[in-house]
Amino acid sequence: MQDEKHYLMRSGWLRAAILGANDGILSTASIIIGVAAASDTREPIILAGVAGLVAGALSMAAGEYVSVSSQADIENADLAREKKELEETPELELIELAAIYEERGLNPQLALQVAEELTAHNALEAHARDELGINDITQAKPLQAALASGAAFVFGGFLPVLAALFASVDFMEYYQYGFAMLFLIVLGTVAAKAGGSNIGRAIIRITFWGTAAMGITAYIGHLFGVNMA
Repeated sequence: MQDEKHYLMRSGWLRAAILGANDGILSTASIIIGVAAASDTREPIILAGVAGLVAGALSMAAGEYVSVSSQADIENADLAREKKELEETPELELIELAAIYEERGLNPQLALQVAEELTAHNALEAHARDELGINDITQAKPLQAALASGAAFVFGGFLPVLAALFASVDFMEYYQYGFAMLFLIVLGTVAAKAGGSNIGRAIIRITFWGTAAMGITAYIGHLFGVNMA
């Protein structure tokens, strides 16, 4: 038998990495486009891009760590509560677990038998998985999410900064948009393949919102029309 290929086990780090890289490309390119629309020299454009890259990476990592830590705290609180209930009312917990299996299609006798055997093996694990929906694959991992999103943001944000170093200042907005779209399409394709989802849908989604974000910042830069030299 061949091992089946599942993508759910990648969901934690993949979500954080995709979000970080996408945000790195989009936010850094948008900042550069906004400044380029109001400036005719390269220095403030590069400065704004690097500042946005550093601040965005730190903010992304910290925000991801805090949000996933909050999820982990909720999971741990539920597990502690479930552990206490197993110690105080094991009979009721057994009946509750059997009822879950019965609702999933097992007959009452078999559901009770399965509940008894899983309880004997590892009661907390059985309740965490089947009652709370917590398992090793989907369990919140704050540090992993923070590192994945922060590193991905740096990688994604470095690409628009690199383009800003060499692209013509006179056409910086157009170069940034073109390269950002290219980077986003590649990212969307890789992410879709890694997650086993539809590539076309991922590309349409990422290019639409990317265009909207960069278009708005370019418009704001043109409204100010300030020479930032």
